[in-house]
Amino acid sequence: MEWHDEGLITGLKKYGETSVILEVMTRAHGRHLGLVKGGRSKRMHAMLQPGNQADLVWRARLDEHLGTFAVEATVLRAAQLLTNTEALHALNLITHLLRLMPERDPHPNLYRAASMIADVLRTSRHIPAMLVRFEMVLLAELGFGLDLATCAATGGHDDLIYVSPKSGRAVSREAGAPYHDKLLRLPAFLRSEDDETNPPPGDIRDGFRLTEYFLMRDLFTPRGLTMPDARHAYLTEISKAD
Repeated sequence: MEWHDEGLITGLKKYGETSVILEVMTRAHGRHLGLVKGGRSKRMHAMLQPGNQADLVWRARLDEHLGTFAVEATVLRAAQLLTNTEALHALNLITHLLRLMPERDPHPNLYRAASMIADVLRTSRHIPAMLVRFEMVLLAELGFGLDLATCAATGGHDDLIYVSPKSGRAVSREAGAPYHDKLLRLPAFLRSEDDETNPPPGDIRDGFRLTEYFLMRDLFTPRGLTMPDARHAYLTEISKAD
């Protein structure tokens, strides 16, 4: 068995005295693991850092085997972001979230979104909004997508400002008024198709609170996991600019 693909490195662990087991999110083969022989060498160390992009060749005798990776780094993002704390935390958050995906299950939309954000971490002022959207895509790809198109109570499309924590559906201002203290805020930028929005800090905070609630309820808590430290660190960094 052999395939060639591109991937975003999401993690690695030591294996034996000289090798590592590499974890990557690939374009066509989903989250995939493989052995990198000699992966603990000085030459390979910088190449195999989480957040780097790489061209990959995976080989195994049988499809169900762990297999081995041949890796050629194409973008060394981890090294480029060492002096940019906010961007580095954002990159770490992306790689941590991608590790929630099932193995060998292709999610090309999620891979494309992750790579797009990673490519502009140093240059775009829209990263916070993009990361909230990324968390929304992640939830949807795992079967826990939110329905923000119509009001859960009336079926209407207008003045949607809440989300029901039970159903994950939008709720209008009027329908939600009696229950406003029990509902989650729906920031306006999540109702927009424009990826170039630059929402105010309050809307960004509401967006992250919204996704955090459903990430914890549907993904982290059922698996006995806590929210990654990278997320808390990133939110702390962007709060300094408020």
